[in-house]
Amino acid sequence: MNFDQIINIATHPLDDQAFQNACRKVLDDNGVLVLPGFLTAHALSELQQEARDGQDKAYFCAQNHNVYLTDADPAFDANHPRNREVVSSKGCICDDDVAADSPLRGLYDAQRFRDFVMAVTGEQELHPYADPLSSINIHYANRGQELGWHFDNSSFAITLLIEKPDGGSRFEYMKDTRDASRQKEGDAETHARLADLLDGRAAPDVLEMEPGTLVLFRGRNAIHRVSPNESDKTRMLAVLAYNAEAGVSLSESARMTFYGRLS
Repeated sequence: MNFDQIINIATHPLDDQAFQNACRKVLDDNGVLVLPGFLTAHALSELQQEARDGQDKAYFCAQNHNVYLTDADPAFDANHPRNREVVSSKGCICDDDVAADSPLRGLYDAQRFRDFVMAVTGEQELHPYADPLSSINIHYANRGQELGWHFDNSSFAITLLIEKPDGGSRFEYMKDTRDASRQKEGDAETHARLADLLDGRAAPDVLEMEPGTLVLFRGRNAIHRVSPNESDKTRMLAVLAYNAEAGVSLSESARMTFYGRLS
């Protein structure tokens, strides 16, 4: 499947500078860019079938973690927003299980797509992960499974919704809940905002999307989660991950945690 069969180029002219500039402004202003109907109907249908066929290869696991995905800070108690644990439970298949002729592979490897992402995010280079597992993933959430509240370590994330469940499993987020410096994990004011969110006193924004939607999201400074799936229909989501430098691998501990294997 060639590139123009994967992307709805008529509505998403990735090579057009005016379109790139408009997308960059939305991302800069809102921290999120949503491109509905990004995939063609044919590419989406193929991807849905691929994801269903591959689900039996998925590694399912659950982890407790704090929102910063770091070790606990002894300066705060266990229920403080800095240390409070949430749960993430999902399945994942890795890059090496994605077929060579998959629409995901055709999109990820296309220089036209990388050029668009660089234009929108401001990155100067984009490279795949050096390890064989981390560049393209497909995530699965069955009934009751969720992605707990957290901040990303990367400067941006790219996702494609493949299959939407009938209830729950909403992408929820709250902007500006972390200092612009990724080294800082919040002051008293931001911790109070996090406590309001975690305790249900503050309502997050909800990102509405349908299958075939591409999302670029700056999750380093915006706490976010995917709420528990409340239906028997599995939520399926593709994640396309790049690095600004060549030769970067996901750590061995992270690969064992998320994938259950190193290679």
